Amino acid sequence: MKANTFAGAAIDRASARRNDSDWIDAQLRDPRARALIVSPEGPFMDMNSDPCRPAFVPLDGAETEPVFLGLDADGPLFAIAGDALDGARTAMSLRDAGARVSQQDGGLLAYATAILGWHARHGFCANCGHATEVAAAGHERRCPSCGAIHHPRTDPVVIMLVHDGDRALLGRQARWPQGRYSALAGFVEPGESLEEAVAREVEEETGVAVSDVGYRSSQPWPFPASLMVGFHARYAGGEAAVSDHELEDVRWFSRQEVERAVRGQSELHLPPPVAIARRLIDEWLED
Repeated sequence: MKANTFAGAAIDRASARRNDSDWIDAQLRDPRARALIVSPEGPFMDMNSDPCRPAFVPLDGAETEPVFLGLDADGPLFAIAGDALDGARTAMSLRDAGARVSQQDGGLLAYATAILGWHARHGFCANCGHATEVAAAGHERRCPSCGAIHHPRTDPVVIMLVHDGDRALLGRQARWPQGRYSALAGFVEPGESLEEAVAREVEEETGVAVSDVGYRSSQPWPFPASLMVGFHARYAGGEAAVSDHELEDVRWFSRQEVERAVRGQSELHLPPPVAIARRLIDEWLED
């Protein structure tokens, strides 16, 4: 099965070596060591490459502490937060980059963006409020005051295509482009299985009950720190209608309507191929 966009980084994360300070220092001194630079606008890309690639730069002169990503065939890789490179390299939104780069590069960009974003948002201890310190080569933050250890977080989100034979249930948010509809989605709550989250979110958003919840695939989604877990679910009852404040509209679309949208022959607009929502829709069309 082909991986979704933002998955598939071909890298050895070497997680067992992150607390070995001597080994990490050796990786930092390795002349092959390179870093990806991620700015608030997105990762820096090498636009002289076709297709474009992440802008790998030497570690010399880094102004912020590098986060160790792992090892690839060319040596150690790190990520650094920054906001300036030469004209051959430009910051690009992660969504745009993900649509243009290879599977492996997309996974690497998502990895770097996610972990640097976590550092930017978690400079203080959630336990006592004290400033935290980087540890484990950038994969932990430790509190020198209370001793708490904080790890990068990933928030699970269920995303599901509800179908009933030759029709699919799609919803739209008011902020989306005109005509855009997509699969339903929502965060998993504490003490809840993924299947339970699917059923609850569909009922809360549309008033529809589902059955036969089946896992399809997952996608890292660092906007800022989610993992999209994709499902198909079968309609089991209820009248589809907007049931909470999250959606502007929800409605059933026939297979023919969705097929026309894929071909660009309809006022219905689907999510772009970079999103797992589109994969769920495409897989339903192929069934």
